[in-house]
Amino acid sequence: MILIEGTVRVPPGNVVAARPAMEQMIRASRAEAGCLDYAYSVDLMDPGLIRVTERWESRAALDAHFKTAHMATWRSFFPILGITDRSLRLYEAEPESI
Repeated sequence: MILIEGTVRVPPGNVVAARPAMEQMIRASRAEAGCLDYAYSVDLMDPGLIRVTERWESRAALDAHFKTAHMATWRSFFPILGITDRSLRLYEAEPESI
């Protein structure tokens, strides 16, 4: 399994305006083959910090995700919404119940 975790920054005044684009990205990503989970969340202590969490079945599924039209659309919103400081990390993991 591939895990992606990280953050992006949105000016706090733009979080509400960013919501439709984020929701569109989440819906489309969750519908992709190989997507196990895809989520954005606003940090309660830092309202302009958006936490990103993704789980993918494989590297191939993630690679396909990067080539989708909705990914290109999402990235086109970055300058419009003031999205900056993109910091994402990829981890390979084996699922295990705890």
